[in-house]
Amino acid sequence: MAEALCSAGVVGSPCSGDGGVAARARARAAADSVAGYGTKTSFPAGRMSVADRKPRTLPRSIEAAAAAAGHGQMNLSFPKTMRWWAKGLQPNMREVESAQDLADTLRGAGDRLVVVDFFSPGCGGCRALHPKIAQFAEKNPKVLFLQVNYETHKSMCYSLHVHVLPFFRFYRGAEGRVSSFSCTNATIKKFKDALAKHGAERCSLGPARGLEESELMALAANRDLHFAYEKQEPALVPLAEAIAREAAAPGGPWLPLPASATQQLLSQGSDNPLLSSSSGR
Repeated sequence: MAEALCSAGVVGSPCSGDGGVAARARARAAADSVAGYGTKTSFPAGRMSVADRKPRTLPRSIEAAAAAAGHGQMNLSFPKTMRWWAKGLQPNMREVESAQDLADTLRGAGDRLVVVDFFSPGCGGCRALHPKIAQFAEKNPKVLFLQVNYETHKSMCYSLHVHVLPFFRFYRGAEGRVSSFSCTNATIKKFKDALAKHGAERCSLGPARGLEESELMALAANRDLHFAYEKQEPALVPLAEAIAREAAAPGGPWLPLPASATQQLLSQGSDNPLLSSSSGR
């Protein structure tokens, strides 16, 4: 009876060292091989399914990052399809590269209105507001729009006390910062009003002020940044020259002086009795 069962493969022979489980596994493997969809394997379960699948292609940005990692460099960046802040850019819009770039751009803007837009790639409010900011830039080509990526320049934003996004700062000529606020699509009128108020044509009586001195010192003290700043004493303008500039400025408080009178003021300087009497009051 035992021999009949062993020969049928129901139970294993005690002397053969082969159990019934192994016998049934061999039987299934043999049946699958005959059917054409099995493969012989040493895995205890008997059969392993193998399929030929095409390898998934990686995005170009990830492939480039992997190649750079092989050379000791690693710089993961957002694919172009994900860089929503780069869509709809106008000629008067650009992204800030560093703290030094921001400070130098503001100081070199002259009397041009500069709008600094602090954003983050993962900020939903920033992304929703971006198309409208691009439209404002298109309608105001004389205004410069600077974008500051919070994730890239987080240390700089801390030094500038920017902790809420989206956040905007307006700078204009010798006045420096003229407005600072946060807004969304629901409060976009705040941005529109500030743009109309500070973007009007006017004449500045001095060089662009740019960042506040306290902000410049904070950036210079930040060890995470490569920022150079030397405190400069403001240049003193002679009184006669200041009066001549103010008189010649469009919309000034006084009527424009004739060219001969302006030249006389500049030549006489502080000895002019008009200046002496005005300074003695």
